[in-house]
Amino acid sequence: MSFLEKIFHIKESGSTMKTEALAGLTTFMTMAYILMVNSGMFAEIPGGEVSYNAIYIATAISACIGTVLIGLMANLPLAQASAMGSNAFFVYTVCFGFGLSYANALVLILIDGILFILLTVTGLRKKIFEAIPASVRVSIPAGVGLFIAFIGLKDSGIVVADPSTFVSLASFNLLSGNTAWKDIMPMLVTLCALTVIAVLTCRRVKGAVLWGILGGTVLYYILGFTVPGFYDGFTENLNFNPLTAFGDFGTQAFGRVFTDGFDFSRYLADHSKTELVVLITTTALAFCLVDMFDTIGTLYGACARGNLLTEEGEVPNMDKAMLADAIATTCGAVCGTSTVSSYVEASTGIAEGGKTGMAAMVTGALFFISMFLSPIAMLVPGCATAAALIYVGIMMMNCARSIDWLKTEDAVPAFLTLAMMPMTYNISYGIAFGVISYVLINVFTGKAVSIKAGTWVIAALFSVMFFVTH
Repeated sequence: MSFLEKIFHIKESGSTMKTEALAGLTTFMTMAYILMVNSGMFAEIPGGEVSYNAIYIATAISACIGTVLIGLMANLPLAQASAMGSNAFFVYTVCFGFGLSYANALVLILIDGILFILLTVTGLRKKIFEAIPASVRVSIPAGVGLFIAFIGLKDSGIVVADPSTFVSLASFNLLSGNTAWKDIMPMLVTLCALTVIAVLTCRRVKGAVLWGILGGTVLYYILGFTVPGFYDGFTENLNFNPLTAFGDFGTQAFGRVFTDGFDFSRYLADHSKTELVVLITTTALAFCLVDMFDTIGTLYGACARGNLLTEEGEVPNMDKAMLADAIATTCGAVCGTSTVSSYVEASTGIAEGGKTGMAAMVTGALFFISMFLSPIAMLVPGCATAAALIYVGIMMMNCARSIDWLKTEDAVPAFLTLAMMPMTYNISYGIAFGVISYVLINVFTGKAVSIKAGTWVIAALFSVMFFVTH
């Protein structure tokens, strides 16, 4: 205990080992869903470049590394894992939209991590953060939330493509003869799981999202008995050997950023080198900006809820926490997953009394143990994790209330930022439209002198991206 006290100052902070352990467990319960959600998302990458198993291990390892780092370096009861939003950007924008391979996209994450480290060490992070207009900064989480919720609705089958209106609501009408029960059942599971998550959250039940996913999984397999042929060949695909996942991780994810990542021949077959350079520059910047804003917002939000801020209203060991985040992102790229960032769900552990990095160590240990539970996680259906995506998206909309919607010069950039993300299926496009619109509005209203130099640079980079790659 004296050794742990020397490192984490548990008694000095007014906490106990029991309290810290409970806080770490609570945090893990509230964010363990990322193991399943992230794996399912990456498994959709075209060409089957990486499997659910491989990303499950990559997610668990990077979460373990990031959480332990922030506990040891910053002595904060926080936790890190593959960030919701950045993973969607990685899969649906960079791989699906831009056409980069899984390994190519990892290079952008590696650049993001290294850039984040340099910005944190040199102090430039603050200047770049200030260069993004306040209205755009505030609306980024809301836009990402809408994007994530849209993905969840699409993955569940509730929202479908429509040739005339682009999107539409799926049919729940069994009497029409055009819709089968096997198609409706997963959608009902998603809606039931979402309701369970909401109700449990209202009742302040810890791990509401995880319980909602597990409840949806149970309901899915119960209702499976009502679908003809649902269990045909089911047992043939089961594999309860956890080492299988480690094997997939070793061959499909770990180190792919170095072995295959710098081979852009597939992309260059249809694009010029100039387009590739612009794409790498703007997309890596977008990853870095989203990572930076998400981390800063999460650190302030979580610490404020637990009264952990300093007398000056700052996050304790802020620079060390940011550096831990940057290092974790770099490790995540090597492991084969997207940006690793601090999770606001850690505020639940803080609410349980967690005050030191000891709570983070407990959470990190649980992520390590979870690596050996991949066969169980494989049984979780996409319709259950879709409910988690929708709910997380809802929670991220909270920041929209701080936008001054009656002030046009703020409302337009903010709206374009949060609206263009789901409508274009691209997070970076939302940030781009927000920054560029902010510059244009200020220029034509005679306020060009108020635009910061960094804002001009960022707007110019995004403009080049549009004119060169589209």
